Amino acid sequence: MNPEVIVTNIKKRFTGVSGTVNALLPVQARTLPIAYLGTDMPGVVLAAQQNGERFARLSFWQALRASCTRLPDGRKRIWHVRRDPEMMLAIFLRDVLRLPISLVFTSAAKHRHSWFPRWLIANMDGVISTTPEAASYVPNTTRVVPHGISLERFYPPDNKLTVWQRTGLAGRYGIGVFGRVRPDKGSDIYVEAMLELLPEFPDYTAVIAGLCQPQHEAFKLALVYKVAARGLSDRIIFLGEIAPDAVGQWYQNVLITVACPRYEPFGLTPLEGMACGCAVVASDTGAFKTIVDEGVTGHVVPTDDVAALVAALRPVMQEPLRAAEMGRLGRHRAEQMFSVEREAAGVAAVYAHVWGEPETA
Repeated sequence: MNPEVIVTNIKKRFTGVSGTVNALLPVQARTLPIAYLGTDMPGVVLAAQQNGERFARLSFWQALRASCTRLPDGRKRIWHVRRDPEMMLAIFLRDVLRLPISLVFTSAAKHRHSWFPRWLIANMDGVISTTPEAASYVPNTTRVVPHGISLERFYPPDNKLTVWQRTGLAGRYGIGVFGRVRPDKGSDIYVEAMLELLPEFPDYTAVIAGLCQPQHEAFKLALVYKVAARGLSDRIIFLGEIAPDAVGQWYQNVLITVACPRYEPFGLTPLEGMACGCAVVASDTGAFKTIVDEGVTGHVVPTDDVAALVAALRPVMQEPLRAAEMGRLGRHRAEQMFSVEREAAGVAAVYAHVWGEPETA
């Protein structure tokens, strides 16, 4: 197997970047000889199982050896990188070791980079920005390609209005937030909103699904104590870190997904919730205004605003049938606009541009 593209993901912890690579790899491997250099993920296993003849898992030394020569037709092999350390490594391989490779970088940040990341990005052969706003901070953007999700991994349950019962938790319906427990993710905003709303809605239980790193443990404990002081420890549940292959089931379980970070470059949680048939209420950051069809699949509210979040959630929680219909329409929107296949086609167009080929997507 002689890969045309090597995708890197060298961070050990599963992050949003990991989630993107995890979803894209099996789809890219359907049509492209591709290799992966990085940590174990379910998508890597799936790509190997489904696309063995077009997919390879490489060690660093194997990737290095494969990159010492051009492809049989003379093209340079592409390294697709998504983090600063990966850009640094790839530039070293290309410009210091003089390997015949081209570099593609995906940029999601919605702020002006400091000088060193700007220098790194300026030295890429192709740059993908995930939103037009992100592209405005990267002058050498080749193409805007929004993230997509696997509609096979994230899908609705048979009955959104009864599925909560399988969790064994209190109530008839679930409402959930997914992601790290830390201030920038707005975990405290969500908890404050739930403390106000749950006494009004005894049929609902709230869950918080996500890892809390040691440096944020005090932040989490303060939330736990606040919940306990209000007597709601059995209805605001900290689930902890959920395995990547089990996250979809928890999205299925909840009727409403909340995404209220203070800042997000793009943000996949509203998409994952919509794909699983959830109504979505999100803060105005990342690509959330593009993802959520206001008043149809959910609502977008100002960031860092508990009152606005409560005001948007209350009417959705009051009408479970309406919430389920929002979720149905959200699934349709995800299918039409945000599939991982659509993202893969956009990424392939950037590869074609770097190789000097006519774009087909």
